[in-house]
Amino acid sequence: MALVTLRRNLCHLSDFRIHGALAALKTQHVNHVHKTVKEHLCPWFWSLHPGPIRVRFHHAHCKKFHSENGNDLHPVGEPGFSQVHNWDRFEHSVKNVDEQMFYRKLNSFTSSEEVLHFISTLETLPDTMMAGALRRICEVERKDGDQRLPKEILESSAFQALCDRFGRNPSDLSNAGLVTAFQALTLLCGDAQSRLLMNLEAECQHRLERGSLDVHSLCILGETLIKLHGPGFLTLDLIIYQLQGESLEAFTPEDIVTLYRLLQASPEKADQQQKFLNKINHFSLSLVSNLSPKLMSQMLTALVVLDQTQALPLVIKLSKYVVRHIARFTSEELRKVLEAFIYFGHSDRFFTETLEQHVASLCLTLDPELVSRVMEYCSRKLILSEPIFNAVAETFVCQAEKFSPSQTAKLIEPFGKLNYLPPNASALFRKLENMLLTHFNHFPPKTLLKLLHSCSLIERHPVNFMAKIFSPYFLQQLQGEESYLDRLSLAQLTQLFLTSILECPFYKGPKLLPKFQVKSFLTPCSSLETPMDFHLYKSVMIGLIDLLGARLYFASKVLTPYCYTIDVEIKLDEDGFVLPFTIDEDVHKRVALCIDGPKRFCLNSNHLLGKEATKQRHLRLLGYQVVQIPYYEIEMLKSRLELVDYLQGKLFSQNSGGHW
Repeated sequence: MALVTLRRNLCHLSDFRIHGALAALKTQHVNHVHKTVKEHLCPWFWSLHPGPIRVRFHHAHCKKFHSENGNDLHPVGEPGFSQVHNWDRFEHSVKNVDEQMFYRKLNSFTSSEEVLHFISTLETLPDTMMAGALRRICEVERKDGDQRLPKEILESSAFQALCDRFGRNPSDLSNAGLVTAFQALTLLCGDAQSRLLMNLEAECQHRLERGSLDVHSLCILGETLIKLHGPGFLTLDLIIYQLQGESLEAFTPEDIVTLYRLLQASPEKADQQQKFLNKINHFSLSLVSNLSPKLMSQMLTALVVLDQTQALPLVIKLSKYVVRHIARFTSEELRKVLEAFIYFGHSDRFFTETLEQHVASLCLTLDPELVSRVMEYCSRKLILSEPIFNAVAETFVCQAEKFSPSQTAKLIEPFGKLNYLPPNASALFRKLENMLLTHFNHFPPKTLLKLLHSCSLIERHPVNFMAKIFSPYFLQQLQGEESYLDRLSLAQLTQLFLTSILECPFYKGPKLLPKFQVKSFLTPCSSLETPMDFHLYKSVMIGLIDLLGARLYFASKVLTPYCYTIDVEIKLDEDGFVLPFTIDEDVHKRVALCIDGPKRFCLNSNHLLGKEATKQRHLRLLGYQVVQIPYYEIEMLKSRLELVDYLQGKLFSQNSGGHW
């Protein structure tokens, strides 16, 4: 009868490609269950015995008690428990046990012994509460990193009786008790007897085929099967199909997040499920206020894995509640939040301000991985937050040994990218230099190059390491198994070499061979130069034509022999008169106009990025007269006449000696 029901359920499952699923499901179930469970779970004391369902505890400090469910038998009278601790003030009857109080007490325990002792003081318990106790035992044991229960717990009569209750007659269990016990025993990863787990899974499968599992049970079963068999298990398609047929109003916030995690397990099917995902994304907007920090973090992670870029309204709303509860996030949860914001390109002032306060207050206790992720977030969004940068610099100076090479690189690079030196810059870079001297070979070549290049952007030139990075050995390591070096690495090497010539004249080590030098710093990722803002350039060009009298008196996008591209170049003769850009003789001075749009500055700031500050610094050292034309000054001009006057003041001030 169950197979006929399953055939009806699967008749419309074209999206999951489950033609012939009836035979496949049965074969997969039999083979997978026996193979997987036998590999991961070793037999122990439990076995199936015929007879009535009754759980008896023969623990030294316990009464007998039974599970109250269906036609379960009631306990035979036995001597009472000799003593009850003050913290066990529960009535010894399920009718008087407050469920919330039970789980609150259960979650306060930190050892299996405490859990077993607690439940043994209760005469009767529903199977759902017993399953919750079993799950709590799994949780507290897994916290220690050991995936097997201690021998004394396995052999205790209390634990045997607890497992015996679920193994004797699974068909008598409630849905919640069944799936929770199945989940708990799966989490043990080998501490439950294999037949017990197989019988629970078989009963879950039977109820799934009948369509008798509720939303919450389906969610728990789905996650458990992923844990046990992996995301490719065919039964998961049926679970998701049944969940699609349920009204989302029947889902609790926890169930919705679990549903996201089930879909997250098979991201390759996201396109097939997009209509359903759109429905979930929209519905989730109404649930955000009820999510815990853990659930918010998990939802954001799922949105990333499923590439839900169209769910930006949900991301924004989640961000608002992250701001409210940021102090309650664990380091791991906050790291996941930051990763999601980086992925979706989201940032807002309120989150940044809250993050500043959080990082500043916990600077010396923050997890290194979280610190590096915070800096990566600031770097990606071009957020120059002095409170964050100062706190992170202090953290690194005090605890540099806790940071891995990759974490160190992610921490230091934003200082160069955003052109910022903290108050303790000397101590910061001294600590970094010491780390590099002792752990140079532990840094991946590309990570090391990017780190040293970032230091040079803020004039902390890695002179002591230039000889190493220009050596054939390092260049070979940098290239790896590829037939050539990538363009970004070559550009970074070239700029470091140019820096050694212009700013480190005392460096006498090896030079970078010409074959490793680029002709232009403009790269597809714009890491060394930011392309000119076209609309800003058009405005400035109109003003220059009005000022100079003709378009031939200035050139645009001029590539210099030094790899930099100048936005606008104007040539002056010895008397300071402007020459046509086509003339190369009698050029006494070259004026480089840097038309700096918003992308050349930190976010919501007039602070130049490190690469742009370095470019202007190098152009001056190369003999150019650098004139900066920032966008925020142009935006203040109200007329074309004001623009001409502005450009005249910039180009032909009394100190410049220029004429037109």
